[in-house]
Amino acid sequence: MPTRPHLPLVSRRTLLRWAGAALGSAGGFTVAGCAASPDEDTEPDPLIAQAQRARTDAALAGALVAVAPERADALATIGAERTTHAAALDAEVARLVGGTPTSPASSTAAPPPVEAPSVELLRERLTRSQRDAADLARTLRGYRAGLLASVSAACATETVVLLP
Repeated sequence: MPTRPHLPLVSRRTLLRWAGAALGSAGGFTVAGCAASPDEDTEPDPLIAQAQRARTDAALAGALVAVAPERADALATIGAERTTHAAALDAEVARLVGGTPTSPASSTAAPPPVEAPSVELLRERLTRSQRDAADLARTLRGYRAGLLASVSAACATETVVLLP
């Protein structure tokens, strides 16, 4: 009978320890590879721009009440809804960073529109807000995507129903 070379015996326990150490090391490298890069932390939250847009739309709707008094009710509704959108977006940004909902931009007046206020300008801004919110919603997940989809739907409704 041929003799086999003598191999040192490895116990099952030792083998399991080695396998566990190997898997633990691989898991550590995997987690380290998934860490956020410093560049990702410096990008502003995209909801901040949406909140500012909502505040600007609300300010424009408020300014239009004097220009188009026959549409005062519709403009007041648009202004209130867009203000609510800004507050909801600010609250979501604050929730994500773990703070309290504050709106630094809301304490200052929204920048006046470059063009003279008109219902057509508000309609264009609402259409752009609707499209931008929908586009951004497609890139996000969960509550944030749903929030933006709701904002988009509201802007579309405001444009079609309140500003025909």
